[in-house]
Amino acid sequence: MNTPKSEWPSSLDDKELEELDIFLRKHGGEGDLMLDGVHGLLSSIAVGPLEVKPEEWLHEVLHEAFDDEDEGNRTLALLAKLNDSIMAELDVDAYEPILGEIDTEEGPMLSAAGWCEGFSRGIDMRAGLWEARLAGDPDLMQLLGPVMALAVDEGVLQADAEFEKLTDDEYDECLGQLPEVLSAVSEYWQAKPPTEDELKALTRPRDSDDDHPPRQRSGHWVH
Repeated sequence: MNTPKSEWPSSLDDKELEELDIFLRKHGGEGDLMLDGVHGLLSSIAVGPLEVKPEEWLHEVLHEAFDDEDEGNRTLALLAKLNDSIMAELDVDAYEPILGEIDTEEGPMLSAAGWCEGFSRGIDMRAGLWEARLAGDPDLMQLLGPVMALAVDEGVLQADAEFEKLTDDEYDECLGQLPEVLSAVSEYWQAKPPTEDELKALTRPRDSDDDHPPRQRSGHWVH
């Protein structure tokens, strides 16, 4: 049952979204996440297998010192509000992905590329759990189908086989399924939480040259 918009959880309003967008563009460099990417990152963390604390994911979002204390407090408050809104919005069927915009010959068009990139980085933060389960449980792979289709289409995900580009209708259909996908993935991990063996694998020492998740994974997330 859809919840009336008047009863939706407190999310960033348009002015706050613009403020955060301006900050990220001002302080971000090449390859850094913009607002759509940050939303994708926080979305994958919210529905994922294990908690990712702010002190971990903030390193994917903030890359230089704040200009002053007021800017720091304001930016952190906006990011916290954005993070808190995701599961609350999913709970009342009010979630909408924040998408970027690209210029085409036909004019500006919405793009899921940034959101998918952020989603992939959220998966990377608990890569061992995600990859082990994706390899061993086709149900999770199937649930993520629309996300993966968009990610392959945008070049964020490298697939084992060649795929034709999505048509505009197929692209829009995948976008429309994202709220349902996120809810289903959240329910999946709640019903099938990480096993003791999977958690133990996370604590094993990593090789010195394995400080970052691999960026080339056939059939998995890349950027």
